[in-house]
Parts: sequence; C-alpha cells; structure tokens
Amino acid sequence: VQLQASGGGLVQAGDSLRISCTASGGPFGRYAVAWFRQAPGKEREFVGSISRSARDTFYADSVKGRFTISKDSAKKVVYLQMDTLKPEDTAVYYCAAVQTILTAPVPTTVEGYHYWGQGTQVTVSS
Repeated sequence: VQLQASGGGLVQAGDSLRISCTASGGPFGRYAVAWFRQAPGKEREFVGSISRSARDTFYADSVKGRFTISKDSAKKVVYLQMDTLKPEDTAVYYCAAVQTILTAPVPTTVEGYHYWGQGTQVTVSS
C-alpha cells in the first residue's frame, strides 16, 4: 500500500487543522493506520492510531482530548483532526500503516509499521 499525507500548513496557537492520509494500492480494510510526528532534533513519536475496523483509537497523552483520528474506508482516507493546537505540536506529521488481524493490538512504535507516507509539515505559531 502507498500512503500520501497532505493538508499541513501554518496556523496560530489555538487553531484547528485537519490533515489527511490517502492510501492506494492495497486492501485498505486490512490495515491499521497511525500518525507519528517528528520535530527538528527529536525522534519520531507516536501521535495516535486507528484499528483496521475503525472501532478502536488510541492517542498519546500529549494529544489526548485535542486530536481525533477517523477513517473513511470508501475513500481510503484516514484523517487527523487537530484542535487547540500548541506551538509544541509543530512537526512533520507522518502516517503509517500495517496489515493486521482483527484481534491484534495496534502498534504504537515506529518499528510496528511497514508502510509510510512522505510527511506533511504542521507549524503552529505562538
């Protein structure tokens, strides 16, 4: 499967932004999808994930209550809705996917994902 992240941009603190991850080339319904981010000089970190069925989502503590992941299986798109953005949310955001079985836990580490998009820059000014 190929992934394409889009929708990043420059926003002010407190604003909202929705970024998208569009998939192609694979049975999208078999994949769990996650968002990661990487700020300059820092390691790539987990932001949140959504199971292949879209019934389960999981978020890092730093974004819980502010970010929401959703999935449109018909369009093969996973969204990351980011509300109440903070300057510390500034990073390149990557989407990643891994083929899973229904009962498997969704990974939260970089090593758990096999497919990656190219990243989209999100900059939050104070």
